[in-house]
This record gives sequence, C-alpha cells and structure tokens, in this order.
Amino acid sequence: MPKEKDFYKTLGVDKSSTKEEIKKAYKKLAKQYHPDLNKAADAAEKFKEINEAASVLADDEKRSRYDQFGTAEAPQFGGQGGFDFSSFMHEAGDFGFDFDSIFESFFGGGNPFGGSRRRRSHRRGADLRYDMEITLEEAAEGATETISIPHMTRCTECKGTGARSEDDIAECPECEGAGYIRRTARTPFGLFTTQGPCGKCNGQGAYIKAKCASCHGSGKVSKTSTLEIKIPAGAETGTNLRIREAGEAGERGSEPGDLYIVVHVKKHKVFERHGNDIYLEVPVTFVQAALGDTVEVPTLSGKADLKIPEGTQSGTILRMREKGIINMHSQEYGDQLVKVVVETPTKLSKKQKEILKEFEETLNKKSLFDRLF
Repeated sequence: MPKEKDFYKTLGVDKSSTKEEIKKAYKKLAKQYHPDLNKAADAAEKFKEINEAASVLADDEKRSRYDQFGTAEAPQFGGQGGFDFSSFMHEAGDFGFDFDSIFESFFGGGNPFGGSRRRRSHRRGADLRYDMEITLEEAAEGATETISIPHMTRCTECKGTGARSEDDIAECPECEGAGYIRRTARTPFGLFTTQGPCGKCNGQGAYIKAKCASCHGSGKVSKTSTLEIKIPAGAETGTNLRIREAGEAGERGSEPGDLYIVVHVKKHKVFERHGNDIYLEVPVTFVQAALGDTVEVPTLSGKADLKIPEGTQSGTILRMREKGIINMHSQEYGDQLVKVVVETPTKLSKKQKEILKEFEETLNKKSLFDRLF
C-alpha cells in the first residue's frame, strides 16, 4: 500500500493550528521551494507536497474528513476542485507566478475558480526621486526652491483610460470580463484547475477598441512639471520630503506615485555641523587669551560677540547657546561650539622680544614643571 501522508507535518503545523497559521506556513514554504526560485533537485517534489497538503488543510470539509480518518492518500480527497500542482508548475512560465491567487484559491477571499469576475487592480504610478543640494544657511533657516520634474502624467483627453471614449472600452471576449483564464486538466487525482491572467486583456477584463489620439492608448503623456518645494528649517543631508502624487502616472487612470526630495547640504567653508550644533575655530592672540577679551564671531544668522575668559588655553571650546540649528521635530535649537586657537606670533620686533623675556623672568617655572612631573 502507498505510504500515508501527514499533511500537518508537511506544512510544519499541528492539528490545533488555525487556518491563518496554516496559510502563513504554506506561504513561507511555497516561496522557499517553488521551482522557479529554488533550483534544488527535490524542490519540485517538495513544492507539490506542500500544495497538496495546503489544498486539504485549507478546505474545512476536506480537513474534517482528513482529521476523522487520519493521514491518508490524496485520492481520498480527489474529484472536482483542488489544484493541479504539476500543471501549475508547468504553466507558471505562461501565467506568471502569483502567490496571492493561490492563497485565494486555498484560503478563501473569493474562489478564483468559480464564476465570479475579478479584474486585476491597476497599479499605481512609480515613485520618483529628486536629489536637491542646499547651503548650510538654507538648512538652518529653511528655503523655498523651484524645480522641474519630467514625468508621465495622466492623459487629460481620456482621463487615463487610454480609450477614445467610454464606448470604446469593451469587455474582453477571451475571459468574458474576468481578467483570468482557467484551464482544467484531468489527472489520476481527479480534475484540477489552474488560473492565470488573460493574455488578451493582460488581466484587466476589458480591452480598448479605439485608442485615445493624445496618448495612443497608454493613458499617459509626457510632461515637465514645475514644483515649488519648501525645505523646512533644520533639514540635513538625507532628509526626505514626500510630495504626494507628483510621481509617475498610474495605469489606466489609477493614482500616481509620489515624488521624494532627498536633501544634500553643501560643505561650508567656515562651519561644521554636528547634529544640531555648529562648530568653528576662532583664532585669538596670546594677549587676548591671557587677559581675556570680547571678540566678534560669525554665526549662521549674522555676527555675535563671544567673551574670551582670562587665561583661556588654546583648544578650549566655548559654547554659544541656541546659536545652532533648529531641530525639525522638537523645535529646539542647538548650540554653536567655538574652539579657541591661540596664535603664536612668528615675527617679533626687538622690543617685543625684550618684553617677553622680562615677562618670562616673572614666571614661576618650577610650578610649570610641577604640573608635568
């Protein structure tokens, strides 16, 4: 006698598993072992076993009979309906592999093998990307930029249908408006049916008798759109701005895609950005560092005074609060961090040298060395 099959074990589930759990297990295994995706020698056989198990466990009546009589051979569940696994694998190249269609046939959501008509939904348009370069000042304050985007837009003449008029859109005679073609084959297990998009109407369920003169039936026309883009204050390199429905037109009048603006901030000749903080170096003289002073420094919004404390060492970083860049989310400002660089004079007059020597004699050199050793 043929060896009995454990369909639960095949899908890696147990008898208490819900239909949703079975569906999830099937989806994972089907994608793993489909012959178009898996070139292993035993992939086709495993794929057949997976579909065979799913066709039983996903059907409440068949599952009930299966649970009642234990593991059993597939012929016990043959007859009208089911799924022709070998035929499907053979025809997959013609129809295109569509897991969703298989899920519906196994797990509900409308029986694609029945008489109901289910046309393929039109695809939305593709998203577009535009890389925009701005200055650090524009990133800090915000800006408005005008750009031009070449893209395909919905044909206004036919409203995206591609037809000369509504009367020129007719039901597909090949699939009778269903959008799908069914094929039935007789196997040792009974009659099994496969389904795929209709080749005549490409799964739309309708075809165009007379095409629109403007778009030649595509439902789209080429256009360059001028858009005004507002860059928010606080934008940084990598910031994405989404402009809804500014992308490519969708199929047959469906919604267009979106436009994504990717921001790139130019390198500044003075400032460096660290998050929302601004960093720069400011040179001061030895006298300013030793005695203290107030110096004028640049900021992103103009100039401001910075107090240099008496005895400031070279490399000291002074903080100018809220002189940085605003955070787009918290609306809090960063700081400006100023690194003080004490400049050593390279050319001194005779008098300057004498003054420095007199100053050196007043220093407690021993205390200086004590700090190092």
